[in-house]
Amino acid sequence: MQPNRVIIHVDFDYFYAQCEEREKPSLKDKPVVVCIYSGRGEDRGAVSTANYIARKYGVRSGIPILEAKRKLKDVDAAFLPANFELYEKVSENIMNILKSYADKFEQVGVDEAFLDVTQRTNESYEKAKELAQKIQTEILEKEKITVSIGIGPNKLVAKIAAGRQKPLGLTMIKSEEVESFLTPLPVNELLGVGKKTTEVMHEMGIKTIGELAKFDLEKLVKQFGKVLGIYFHNAANGIDFSPVQERGMAESISHILTLKEDTRDLDTLLEVAYKICNDIYDRARELNLNFKTISTQLVLQDMSGSSRAKTFEAPVDSLDVLKKTTKELFQKLLEETPEELKARRLGVKISGFSTGRQAQKHITEFVED
Repeated sequence: MQPNRVIIHVDFDYFYAQCEEREKPSLKDKPVVVCIYSGRGEDRGAVSTANYIARKYGVRSGIPILEAKRKLKDVDAAFLPANFELYEKVSENIMNILKSYADKFEQVGVDEAFLDVTQRTNESYEKAKELAQKIQTEILEKEKITVSIGIGPNKLVAKIAAGRQKPLGLTMIKSEEVESFLTPLPVNELLGVGKKTTEVMHEMGIKTIGELAKFDLEKLVKQFGKVLGIYFHNAANGIDFSPVQERGMAESISHILTLKEDTRDLDTLLEVAYKICNDIYDRARELNLNFKTISTQLVLQDMSGSSRAKTFEAPVDSLDVLKKTTKELFQKLLEETPEELKARRLGVKISGFSTGRQAQKHITEFVED
């Protein structure tokens, strides 16, 4: 049985473009496209985000700027460079508002967050709905930004619900409504079901979440592996036990640094990453900890994040292994990210600890400069 929880997911509507509309009200009725320019001409680079007017013309995140301009060639549209300092400040203000409404709070990127409101609503969804309406009103009044909210018995359902009615939407799914809510939705609505996985599932005869929920678990495990197969089965059935928690609450030691200049140069990234490796390794030694998992993270110019991890069969106690693995993981991250996007921040994390007699059993370490 899942615990009785009331979870709110807050999703900022077309956030970057909405920030630009707020700063320049004349843009409100125009297609607005926020761009990451490559520095090789005004048509080179990729779309970071677009407002809903631009989306009606087929403009989507990630498409080339030139393609977006072709789609909007007969329209009075605004193409703007991303202003991340503005977005980060507005995000920080909104996150501070959200924290005041939560029993437990978890920020997910710059434009979304989870709130566990189980205690303050006494497990009442109606009270949660009133709380959500207050959240929307306060954010709109103070920051002139609209947010869409989903309410559900867990993070998975709340997140899907938040995307159902946009902008300024509010969708509430009670525990007894989860099955009827999820069943008709296309399978790619589930987190982790991307384009390739969707194609594979369609070949297996799975097109809706309801069909995935009823699909034979052994066949899912055979096709996708044990971890993913079980996840897909549970998610399709609305099962999610993951807690709402502050980032860094996992048993890990990690460090994130902002780069002096945005870059894709591996040597420059490793110069910073190795300093982090020295720091977190020293902390692990102080606490008499060995580790099994090494993780790396890049935050790109458009504030999107990507991460890579490697887990060893036996605990590791070697700075050389830490640095070698960190290099391998950052090489893979650079290969996987769009060439036009440079890194703004990077992080390294160790976890999966085994402890000596004198070491602490639960470690919460997260430092951010």
